[in-house]
Amino acid sequence: MSSFAALSSSHFSGGQLWKYQDELKVSKVGKLRIRATSMASSSPPQSLQFGDGKANKLDKLRIGVLGASGYTGSEIIRLLRNHPHFQITLMTADRKAGQTIESVFPHLVTQDLPNLVAVKDADFSAVDAVFCCLPHGTTQEIIKSLPTNLKIVDLSADFRLQDIAEYEEWYGLPHKATALQKEAVYGLTEISRKEIQSARLVANPGCYPTSVQLPLIPLIKFSLIEVRNIIIDAKSGVSGAGRGAKEANLYTEIAEGIHSYGITRHRHVPEIEQGLSEAANSKVTVSFTPHLMPMSRGMQSTIYVEMAPGVTTQDLKDHLGNYYEHEEFVVLLNNKEVPHTRHVRGSNYCLMNVFPDRIPGRAIIISVIDNLVKGASGQALQNLNLMMGIPENLGLSCLPLFP
Repeated sequence: MSSFAALSSSHFSGGQLWKYQDELKVSKVGKLRIRATSMASSSPPQSLQFGDGKANKLDKLRIGVLGASGYTGSEIIRLLRNHPHFQITLMTADRKAGQTIESVFPHLVTQDLPNLVAVKDADFSAVDAVFCCLPHGTTQEIIKSLPTNLKIVDLSADFRLQDIAEYEEWYGLPHKATALQKEAVYGLTEISRKEIQSARLVANPGCYPTSVQLPLIPLIKFSLIEVRNIIIDAKSGVSGAGRGAKEANLYTEIAEGIHSYGITRHRHVPEIEQGLSEAANSKVTVSFTPHLMPMSRGMQSTIYVEMAPGVTTQDLKDHLGNYYEHEEFVVLLNNKEVPHTRHVRGSNYCLMNVFPDRIPGRAIIISVIDNLVKGASGQALQNLNLMMGIPENLGLSCLPLFP
């Protein structure tokens, strides 16, 4: 049984990692912030033990990817290729069981990876942590059956909503793992870093909620904007709808047009309102309309807000700039620069900016992410890094792909 405790002691012993982080400086080269890590805690990492608690000198944490045949699963695989301490030893895909990963994703042909297996045939004694990339509704019972020593990041919606009655209302299914729901930590990394560090199960946020909550939570927490009349116009690449064959996602249905969907009933609405309500300490209701765009990946949320009395758009910018000053992956752009999805493609970055509305007292916030990276697999890796007590940017150093 391998352990990551050896890695913690041999590579980061005596608190040297944490001492090193304290000495790091944040520098700016033009608009780009360069930072080795963005860990917030000053406490030394705990030694991690798995299975029988016996550590050996292996420096690789063994990773399982459940649902490896979907888009978020393939992104996890791509990102882990550049991770110095994580190694994939298990991949599941029930409908593709027995196949090689390159037969499912030809772009991964160069990778030496295990064959896909069905979840029921998976040997979880051979892994130390799991990324769960299964559809909502199927995840609860599977995670409930996993060994309790595993660290788990769940990319489905099954553990995001704290109120299980609300989950049933929006997802049409009763929750089947209510005890685990109480244990799960919502993993919006830059907002809940301390809670994530000590978690065993992290509910990875949805893509739309990530792009919306990152700019709004800091502003609501400090009462800089009103919580009424928040309007969110969000647009996503088609990969956000998943890899399953659906008539609505065919090329001829999506290409050369904009496809509005889930009007007033999109399942990310309660997740967004849950986070904003927690920040406001009162119930927040938003107007949210998502759209599919004829592009494979990328997400933009254009958010219209009413400022608190006496607050200006410059106040909003200054606060967001200060709040995220030491964050590597959340960047407030300068002056009147407009965030574009093409500038975050393939990366874990969130770019944002604030603009004055023509209507007095209102502001427009634009936030962009890659829906498959910061909106899914990248943030999931960021969270598992935190859970393991290592720099949260490991495996996430890839720059945006442009053009």
